[in-house]
Amino acid sequence: MSATIIDGKAFAATIRGKVADHVGRLKEAHGITPGLAVVLVGEDPASQVYVRSKGKQTVECGMASFEHKLDAGTSEADLLALIDTLNNDPAVHGILVQLPLPGHLDSDLVINAIDPAKDVDGFHISNVGLLGTGQKSMVPCTPLGCLMMLRDHLGSLSGLDAVVLGRSNIVGKPMAQLLLGESCTVTIAHSRTRDLAQVVRRADIVVAAVGRAEMVPGDWIKPGATVIDVGINRIERDGKNVLVGDVDFASVAQVAGAITPVPGGVGPMTIACLLANTVTACCRANGLAEPEGLTA
Repeated sequence: MSATIIDGKAFAATIRGKVADHVGRLKEAHGITPGLAVVLVGEDPASQVYVRSKGKQTVECGMASFEHKLDAGTSEADLLALIDTLNNDPAVHGILVQLPLPGHLDSDLVINAIDPAKDVDGFHISNVGLLGTGQKSMVPCTPLGCLMMLRDHLGSLSGLDAVVLGRSNIVGKPMAQLLLGESCTVTIAHSRTRDLAQVVRRADIVVAAVGRAEMVPGDWIKPGATVIDVGINRIERDGKNVLVGDVDFASVAQVAGAITPVPGGVGPMTIACLLANTVTACCRANGLAEPEGLTA
């Protein structure tokens, strides 16, 4: 069997198109422009690239982009004051503080200072609690992107057996909550799971988010399963630096029914869902109907 490739790059372009269409309608019908504020503290190279990409795509979708670049030595008080200003700015509907923060800043304190309604990363403890209890929340972008791709490929997920590899607050736990919301039977597996291969082997859906290069081989996969590979790992192969996922693509693709590649799978969906969350936040703030196909 040769798996269908789930093209995250193409799907993300479709999501961005839907975002742009909805932004256009908001402007025309209500005179509202969704705004996304991104805060970058320090000069981490990877974060700088990511923030530039977010800003570019925000503008391309017709939204307002507000970038705040702060020195690495910025005090906690100054950062919290900026967040308070953004919380109270009606032109800003989404706020994202780029992680990781410099070591002297308390990430949890900073994230939880963001207005939950503007927390488009979905990391605020209020949004975590709302998601966990099945209520309306802002949903973390990467799990939301995974869910969108699963829905698009499989249709109804009801009754399917899903295994989430990884228990992080950013991906693993919210992914499990979303799958529960779709009426899947969900197992969260991790480094201490006994007989991990057997646990994964029973799953109709596997979401790998452990951060270990090519950890999952083909013989762990149930024939025909759908595999979503969240991992992005840089390794050296044949004298070159290459990006690989958490699953061994070559062997898994021979067994799975569908699989996301790395790169070009889940990665592009993360920013697309950030834009979608910003539009959703804007609609909620103004008492308007949420955009179809852009929320959980």
